[in-house]
Amino acid sequence: MLEKNYNPQDMEQRIYQDWEESGDFKPDMRSKNEAFSIVIPPPNVTGVLHMGHALDETLQDILVRYNRMLGKKVLWQPGMDHAGIATQMVVERNLAKEGISRHDLGREKFIETVWKWKAQSGGTICKQLRRLGASCDWSRERFTMDEGLSRAVLKIFVSLYKDGLIYKAKKLVNWDPKLMTAVSDLEVVQKETTGKMYYYKYPIVGKDEFIHIATTRPETMFGDTAVAVSKDNEKLKHLIGKMCKLPLTDREIPIIADDHADPEKGTGAVKITPAHDFNDFEVGKRHNLPMINILNEDATLNENTPFEGMSTTEARQKTIEALEKLGLMEKIEDHPMVIPYGDRTGAVIEPLMTDQWFVDAPTLAKDAIKAVENGDMQFVPKNYEKTYFEWMRNIQPWCISRQLWWGHQMPIWYASDGTIFCEETEEEAYKQAKKRFGEDVQLTRETDVLDTWFSSGLWAFSTLGWPDKTEFLDTFYPTSVLVTGFDIIFFWVARMMMMSMYMMKKVPFKKCYIHGLVRDEQGRKMSKSKGNTVDPMETIEKYGADALRFFMASSETQGRDINISDARIAGYRNFATKLWNAARFCEMNNCKKPADFEASKVTLALNKWIIAKADEATAEVTRNLNEFRFSDAANAVYQFVWGTFCDWFIELSKPVFYGDNEAQKKETQATAAFVLDRILVILHPFMPFITTELWNNTAERNVKLIHAPWPKVQTKTGNAEAIDWAIDLITSVRSIRADLNLPAGARPHIFLNDLKADYLSQTESMIKSLARLDSVQILPQNEAITKDMVQGSFIGGVFLMPLKGVVDFEAERARLTKELSELEGRLKGYAAKLSNESFVARAPQKVVEEEKRRQSEALEQKAKIEEALDRIVGL
Repeated sequence: MLEKNYNPQDMEQRIYQDWEESGDFKPDMRSKNEAFSIVIPPPNVTGVLHMGHALDETLQDILVRYNRMLGKKVLWQPGMDHAGIATQMVVERNLAKEGISRHDLGREKFIETVWKWKAQSGGTICKQLRRLGASCDWSRERFTMDEGLSRAVLKIFVSLYKDGLIYKAKKLVNWDPKLMTAVSDLEVVQKETTGKMYYYKYPIVGKDEFIHIATTRPETMFGDTAVAVSKDNEKLKHLIGKMCKLPLTDREIPIIADDHADPEKGTGAVKITPAHDFNDFEVGKRHNLPMINILNEDATLNENTPFEGMSTTEARQKTIEALEKLGLMEKIEDHPMVIPYGDRTGAVIEPLMTDQWFVDAPTLAKDAIKAVENGDMQFVPKNYEKTYFEWMRNIQPWCISRQLWWGHQMPIWYASDGTIFCEETEEEAYKQAKKRFGEDVQLTRETDVLDTWFSSGLWAFSTLGWPDKTEFLDTFYPTSVLVTGFDIIFFWVARMMMMSMYMMKKVPFKKCYIHGLVRDEQGRKMSKSKGNTVDPMETIEKYGADALRFFMASSETQGRDINISDARIAGYRNFATKLWNAARFCEMNNCKKPADFEASKVTLALNKWIIAKADEATAEVTRNLNEFRFSDAANAVYQFVWGTFCDWFIELSKPVFYGDNEAQKKETQATAAFVLDRILVILHPFMPFITTELWNNTAERNVKLIHAPWPKVQTKTGNAEAIDWAIDLITSVRSIRADLNLPAGARPHIFLNDLKADYLSQTESMIKSLARLDSVQILPQNEAITKDMVQGSFIGGVFLMPLKGVVDFEAERARLTKELSELEGRLKGYAAKLSNESFVARAPQKVVEEEKRRQSEALEQKAKIEEALDRIVGL
C-alpha cells in the first residue's frame, strides 16, 4: 500500500542501491540487439557536482534509460579525469599545511602522495552522480591515469611522434608563473579591468625626430625588436626602414611595415615584442625578428633587462621613472583592458617563449573536418557545425606539454647529445639507443607530462579497452552520441575527433548533442565570486532528484541557456506529488489490470479517450526523444499526466467508480491501471525514482521498470473526440461561471448550437455533473434568444446560458462595479510607482519586476470585470 505522502528522501537512495547492486546498469552482452553507447564527459577527480553537470548527466541518463527500454544493448561508460593542474594544486596545498613542498618529497614520493589522496578523497562527484540517478555501468569506471588508459596514451603518443605529428619547438605559450607551467586557453580566465595606457617615444637614429608608442606594458620594452607602422599610414610611412634607439639599452631596432599596426588606433605605431605577445610573435616570424625573452619562469625580469629580479609591477614603475628622467614619457591615461589569469592559481598569465611539445593539429584536423562534412558525425543542433568548422579550419599547433609532476610523463628519452628516443617503455628506448651509441649509452627521461586533454581525447575508445581488441570496443565503438556543453567544442570535442580519426579511422560518436549553460535566475553566469551558485545536492535534498531532473529536461531547448528557477523545481516536485496522489486514487479504487486486458477492446467513450490520449502522448515523447527535443518530450508527458490523466480522467471516472454499473466500473479500473503503467514507463527516463517506487507498489510485476519495454503506439482507438468536445465545453462553462461569480449551488441550463447529438448522448451526464448544470440541450430552431442569455464558445461552436432566475443582476452589477473601482485605485498606484524614475533607478530589479507583474495581473483582471459588466448591461 502506498504511503499517504510522497517523500523522495525515503526512496531515492534505496532505489538506486537496488539498481546498482542488481547490475541493472550493465549491458547484456549475450543480447543480439542493437547497441547504444555514451561515454560520460569525465569530470575532474577533484570536482563536485554543479548545475552544469546536473544538466549534462540528466540529458545523458534520459537517453540511456530510453534506449534501454527500447530493448537496446546499452552502455553508459563512466570515469574521471586525473585533472593534472587541479589535482596537483590540491595535494600541494595539503602538503603546505604540514610545511612540506613537493620538492621536499621528490617526484616519485609526491606522485605516491597524489594516489593516496585520490583513494581517500577523490571521486566525490561520482557519488553525487549516483544521487542524481545516473545509470552508468559503474563496474566499468575508468580513470585517465589507470593502467589501461596510460598504456593507450603511450601507444598513441609514440605513433604520433613516429608519424611526425608530435614535435618539440620553442614557441610562445600561456605561462602560469605560480605553477611554472604552460597552460591551455581553457585554463585562462579573461577579466575586464581598468588599467593604464602609457605613451612615450623612441628617438629616430640620425634624426631629430621620435616615433611615439602607446602600450599597457612598458616594462616589456626590453624585449622589443622592432616598431611596426602600416604602409598606408601617411603620417608615419616615411619612417619605415629607419632605426630607432631603444631607451635604457644600447640597442637599435628597425621600424618595419606591417598591417598589424592600425593607423586609426593609438599612435599608429606598435612596439613589437615577439617573445611576450602572441600577435607580436606572428609579426616577428613574418619579419624574421630576434625573439628576446625578458622574464624568468616566476615572471620576474631576467638578465636581459636593467631590472633583473624585479616583479613586472615593480619593473613597470622603474621603467616609467627612467623614461621620465630621459624626457621620453609623454602621458598616462586610464584604459579599459582585459587581463588573463590562471583559473586555478589566480596568477597573471604571461606569454612566454619556452621549449614545448606540440601536436600537428592542422594536419590531424583534416580528417576530422571531412568526417563532419560527410555526415559521419552530426551536430545537434546543426548550427554548431559552423562553430566546429571555423575552429578546425583555423586550428593552431596544440601545445601538449606541461611542467607538472602529476600526469602522463612523456615517453621521451634524451641521449647526452640531445638525440631523442620515443618508445613506449624505457627498455625499448635503451634498446634503440644502444643500436646507435653502444652499450654504455645513458638516457635521461623528459620530465614534462601531457596536457590533460591529450588523454581525455582518447576517452571514446581507450575506455572500451583499446589498444587491446575487446568485445566492448567491437560492440560499442563508435559510440552513439556525445552530450556536452558548447564551451568545450574546441577543447574536447575537437580533440576526440582528431585522435579518433587518426587512430581508429572512425568518428568517436555518431552524433554530438550540444546544450547551453545553466545560469542563475537573472540569466547571469554562475560563479563563486558572484555568490550566485546553486548547489544541486542541496536542491536534491530539498525537492528530490526527480524534480531537479525534470526541471533540466523541461528547460532544455536545443542549444539555449537555462535560467535556474527554484520555483519551477518546486513546481515539478508538486508534479510528482500529483502523480503520487493519482496512483493512490487508483489504488483506493482497486484499479487493477487483468492479464488479458486489451486496450483496443474497451467500450466506454471515457476509456477509449484516455487510451487514445496515452498513445498520442507516447508518440509525442518518442518522436521528441528521437530528435533530442528534451523540453518538448518532457512537456508532452507533463501535460498528459497533469492535465489529461490527473485533472480530467480521474475526475470523469469518479461517477463510474461510484456508480452501480459493475461492467463499466471493471473496465474503467483496468483502463486506469493500464494508463498509469503507461505513464510510469514514458515518464521513467525523466523521473526514474518516483516511477520505480510506484511501479514496484501498484501491481505484481515480472519485469523491473528500468527494463520494461517502451510502448509501441497502438492504432487510434476512435471515438475519443467526444470526450475532448465535452472537456472543452465544461471548461468554457466553468470560465463563464467564474466570471459571473455564480454560486456553486447554482444549476443553470445551457443550449448548444452544435448538432453533435452523438457526442452529447455519450457525455451528457459528465457535462452536467462537472459543469454543475441542470440540463444540456440542443437549441431548438424556434427558441427565442433573450437578453438574459450569456454566450460562450468552445471547440464545438457556441452555447447559450439563460441567467434569469440564476443571477441577481443588480447585486452582481454592484459587486463588479465595486471591485472595478478598487482595482482602478491599485492600478493608479502601480502606474505612479513605475513612472517614478527615482523608484525604477534605485529599487532592486526584483522589486521593480514584481511591481510590473502585479500591474499586468491587475490589467488582466480589469479586462475580465469589464467584460462581465458588459454581459449584464441591459439585463
